Amino acid sequence: MRRLLPVTELTDTAALPEAATDREWTLDELAEAYAYPAGERPRLRANMVSTLDGAAQHEGRSQGISCAADMRVFGTLRGLADVVLVGAETVRLEGYRPARAREAFAARRAAAGQGPAPAIAVVSASLDLDLSLPLFASPLVPTLVITGAGAPSDRVHAAREAGAEVLFAGEGAVVEPARAVAALAARGHTRLLTEGGPRLLGQFVASGVLDELCLTVSPMLTAGGAQRIATGPGVRVPERFSLISLLEEAGFLFSRYGKI
Repeated sequence: MRRLLPVTELTDTAALPEAATDREWTLDELAEAYAYPAGERPRLRANMVSTLDGAAQHEGRSQGISCAADMRVFGTLRGLADVVLVGAETVRLEGYRPARAREAFAARRAAAGQGPAPAIAVVSASLDLDLSLPLFASPLVPTLVITGAGAPSDRVHAAREAGAEVLFAGEGAVVEPARAVAALAARGHTRLLTEGGPRLLGQFVASGVLDELCLTVSPMLTAGGAQRIATGPGVRVPERFSLISLLEEAGFLFSRYGKI
């Protein structure tokens, strides 16, 4: 990021040096800008990218509408999180790999009592997962699988045999977002990040458990029938979020919104 846009009443950008507005920010400065608020309650943050016409993907993946600066934010948000929640479909489409330890965040994570890298938590009702993927076969931190109590017992056993920790967060085959957050918090994971996909984010929005949205607006138009950043049943009354910060580089906008 090279520029802080003049938005009134920003709440968390005072720690950023003015000189950082006309050069590429360091990862440490980005970490300060995106730091989780103090407190012990779990906080769920989403990180998504969207084109000007609302597409969250191009040809089934988000990479085509992203940029290098967006990936710096992506890496920063992961570097701050205890756990990254992701839907099983997104694991398959995006070819998810385990989170890696990064030297730039090592001291910050150690001071916060965090492990070397965030755990990936795959949310799946059916547990139809390829357990041979590196995400399960060779993670730095054991991968979590969140499912419902009615998930197929043979697949629960297979996931555990593959080294994953299985958490139950719902009755039947349904994963209840609030119970998923509570299950992670019970294990000391309070800095939560979701990277989608759209169906999972839609469930978090509909359940009212999303605290913050970090949205990159890509200066592209795609048309077509691509998904939005959140899909599924709508909410009866739209929930209002407040703009916390807004950054810009090369036409890409990096916004951060918090629940009011």
